[in-house]
Amino acid sequence: MDKNQQNYQGSCHCGRVKFQVRLQDGLNTARRCSCSYCRMRGAVAVSASLDGLTITEGAESLSVYQFHTGAAKHYFCAHCGIYTHHQRRSNGTQFGINAACLEGISPFDFPAIPVLDGVNHPNDTGGTLRQLGTLRFIASQ
Repeated sequence: MDKNQQNYQGSCHCGRVKFQVRLQDGLNTARRCSCSYCRMRGAVAVSASLDGLTITEGAESLSVYQFHTGAAKHYFCAHCGIYTHHQRRSNGTQFGINAACLEGISPFDFPAIPVLDGVNHPNDTGGTLRQLGTLRFIASQ
């Protein structure tokens, strides 16, 4: 896995939604969030600017979910249910891209993922985005 690679093809599980993305700093921006939705979703997200994502097939199959303030927009395939990306509440000029939807990438490729505090969101507390901890994957021998 080349963590600095920026251009990827991606898709949902059933393949109806396909996209191209140019990541802002390759896979180096990988992270998880502790908000109620992300805790349940469990995805590793990487960053792209809004103009860095192009849906190449299946835009009509995308559904959007919004909650709390409605600022973040979480997109998923209406057929297979896989979350592909979201427009961030913490930075509305960015998409978080589900790393597991990128060709050749698995969330288990990342040995350590920072977990950010989404419960005490900086937009609610007037603070800065803080790291709560690190999620580690240690492969069995």
